[in-house]
Amino acid sequence: MTTIAVTGHMDLTASSVPLVRSALLEALRPYADDLTGVSCIAKGSDSLFAEVVLELGGRLVAVIPSKDYHQKKVKAEHKETFGRLRDAASEVVVLDHEMANRSAYEDANRLLLERGDRLVAVWNGEPPSGKGGGTADTVLEAREAGLPVDVIWPDGAARQG
Repeated sequence: MTTIAVTGHMDLTASSVPLVRSALLEALRPYADDLTGVSCIAKGSDSLFAEVVLELGGRLVAVIPSKDYHQKKVKAEHKETFGRLRDAASEVVVLDHEMANRSAYEDANRLLLERGDRLVAVWNGEPPSGKGGGTADTVLEAREAGLPVDVIWPDGAARQG
C-alpha cells in the first residue's frame, strides 16, 4: 500500500482547477492499485486531491485540524464538498485542538507527513510566508524528514489575488 499525503494552495483560480485535477490524476494513477490518500480536505488542492484519490478507487484519510474546524473555518461555498469528502473517508482523524489556529494547522501538517510515504504538493514554489503551517513550510518539513515530494504546478496554474 502506498500512502500519499497532500499539501497545497487553497486559493486556486477557477481556470487552474481542471489543470491541477488533471495533473493530480496523472501523478496518482500509478499508485491506484493500492492507494491511500491523506488530506485535510480544505478548499482547493486538498479537496481536489481527495476527489482524485476516491475517483481512482483509493482509500481516503481525512485529517481535521480542530474540533471546531468544520463549523468555524469551512466557508459556505466549501461546506458541501467538505461534508461529502468527510463522509466518503475511510478514516476521519480530528485533532485534539479545541479551536482552529496556526498550532492546529501545523499539527495537522505534521500528522500528514507522519502518515505519508510521500507528499504531493500543489505548490507554486514560492518560499514560506513566515506565518507557519503553509504549503511551503510543509514541503520544507517533508524534505528535511527525507520524505519524497512530488510538486504539482501545471503550466497555466495560478492563485487568486
